Amino acid sequence: MKVLVREAVLRCGHDGTVANVPSQTWVRVAGSPVLVEPDPQGRSISMCPNVGINIKPCGTTLAVRTGYSTFVRIDGHAVCLDSVSGFTDGTPPGLVRYTVRDPGQDFVAATA
Repeated sequence: MKVLVREAVLRCGHDGTVANVPSQTWVRVAGSPVLVEPDPQGRSISMCPNVGINIKPCGTTLAVRTGYSTFVRIDGHAVCLDSVSGFTDGTPPGLVRYTVRDPGQDFVAATA
């Protein structure tokens, strides 16, 4: 599984874009900071097209359900892998997931 970096593409189930904000900057791949636990959590989602009456578009990522390495850590925080997935705050509640479309790099891999 590939390690996620700042340029990784994460999308909600409706194709909105998750904003990546790395919490550490000293470990990098090709100049880009590696994402670690809990970086994908609590991030804003823009351009979610799920809009309508009584429908809330995805605006924020919730807790990561899967996708952290159990082996590789940076400063005590698990590295994010391209299998990262969790729910968003959009409707229907508890059904809309965010997932990785592109890890942002093709050089470094780690075990789950």
